Amino acid sequence: MPKIKSLSNACKVSFSPDGPISDEALERVRALLDEIRPIDVGLDNEAQIARNWNNSTRQPNGRRGRNGANQFTSPIKYLHIHESESFSMGIFCMPPSSVIPLHNHPGMTVLSKLLYGTLHAESYDWIDVTDPTDQLQELSVRPARLVRDREMSAPETTILYPNRGGNIHTFRAITPCALFDVLSPPYSAEKGRDCSYFRKSSVREPPPVVLPGEINSAEVIWLEELEDHQPPEGFVVARGLYKGPVIRR
Repeated sequence: MPKIKSLSNACKVSFSPDGPISDEALERVRALLDEIRPIDVGLDNEAQIARNWNNSTRQPNGRRGRNGANQFTSPIKYLHIHESESFSMGIFCMPPSSVIPLHNHPGMTVLSKLLYGTLHAESYDWIDVTDPTDQLQELSVRPARLVRDREMSAPETTILYPNRGGNIHTFRAITPCALFDVLSPPYSAEKGRDCSYFRKSSVREPPPVVLPGEINSAEVIWLEELEDHQPPEGFVVARGLYKGPVIRR
């Protein structure tokens, strides 16, 4: 049986419309995702190009737009594999220097496998504030704590959870790379799981708040949500053709 089908079958019994049914079930999915290689999802040629890539082969990738997003001649491609009410699977193929802007995964558990290439990952978790001030609500900013700020090189798998593990994150491709995402449950605006985008707040003096005792104020980053769930200008994702084994419902 193709590895991608084994992964899909494991997802079907491990995930529910509310997410993973247990930690053990989630770990089984992670173990199978760890085994997925570019050739298993029709990306062997792209992975070979990434292995041969170097700075001298890089072409200009456009200019920087508002909200810190790049505008590219070659867009990020999303390869849709499968989606049900319990989980979704897909792959983001990113050209060098492209950026997936800061965004969240409300109420979701996400497994991400870097299939090939190298990228820089930056992720945050919200800091719970017991009694938000009126000023905080008016400014539409929330305090967050840095979880990850480092390079990742294939093969590497990470997991983020609804309230920990870096639920709000951004990626910048250093080389051509592909990121395989398994989301449970998937995004759904109707069920309150719409994707929101964020930027680091330009507020010079954030409103005073009472932080949890274990949080050092120097660790706090203030994030501002962009309007109407809209991504930054210049962020383009094109639909790509998935060339791996087909997953049936």
